[in-house]
Amino acid sequence: MDFPPPQISSSTGMRLRVRHLTRFHYDGPVLDSFNDARLCPVSDPLQRCAAFDLRLNPDVPVHTHHDFYLNRVDHFELHQPHETLEVESTSVVETRLDARGLPPTGLTLDSLHAPGVNENYFDFVAESKFISQNVTIWREAVDVIGQNVSDLWADSLRLGQHVHSMFAYDPDWTHVHTNAAEAIKDRRGVCQDYAHVMIALCRSQGIPARYVSGYFFNGKTGTENEASHAWMEVFLPGYGWKAWDPTHGREADTRYIKLAIGRDYDDAKPVSGRFRGKGRQHMEVHVQIRQTE
Repeated sequence: MDFPPPQISSSTGMRLRVRHLTRFHYDGPVLDSFNDARLCPVSDPLQRCAAFDLRLNPDVPVHTHHDFYLNRVDHFELHQPHETLEVESTSVVETRLDARGLPPTGLTLDSLHAPGVNENYFDFVAESKFISQNVTIWREAVDVIGQNVSDLWADSLRLGQHVHSMFAYDPDWTHVHTNAAEAIKDRRGVCQDYAHVMIALCRSQGIPARYVSGYFFNGKTGTENEASHAWMEVFLPGYGWKAWDPTHGREADTRYIKLAIGRDYDDAKPVSGRFRGKGRQHMEVHVQIRQTE
């Protein structure tokens, strides 16, 4: 499924206000729950988090730390019986144009081992929970770019465009536990699946690739599928991490807000946790993004 181009400009920076509400319902009283939220937008050269607020219902203390990939994690626990839980974040983010210019061309895999490269990209060329390496994935990548990586960025784009063109966007086909091998077999899914498959294809050829969770502003009233989003980044020596969105088939720009990065979805879940009690947990997510002055 191709998405219509948003009727907004991405050629200048933007100031965006995001409201993200996650509501859990339980079949019966939950005695304890332990939760992590990765909902605070990062501040880096491409965006600045100007304001962030986290509201919980029931209200409990929040303990903040940074995980292995330096994502901010707001941890909270409930030790009283409850049948619902609401996690609501409000943030204001200023996005910026990429001042680095165009990505470099002609970088080969050998450039990853140059003496001046000090990025710890090794986790992003290995297997992870949702991204395994198998012959099917390797063969599909080779069919697209050939036997050898001749240009890290150009070959990554070819793999990304391949995923964009051969996938069908289908929010009812997959679920949050679908892995890359399953998604590439069915060639259907949502942004999480697009990102996982592109990452898997890149890693199968030795290209460092990581998962990004965040938001995409399309200028419309946000819904979970429209506004809450996932894409990926490729590491380019001497340049840094460069983002590509295989769902929309383009580079990420000032309409994108980054929340967290990781090997795959498991490392960058916006809200995750576990609970002790009877019955099942049901989750609703509502996201709204508005442009502000």
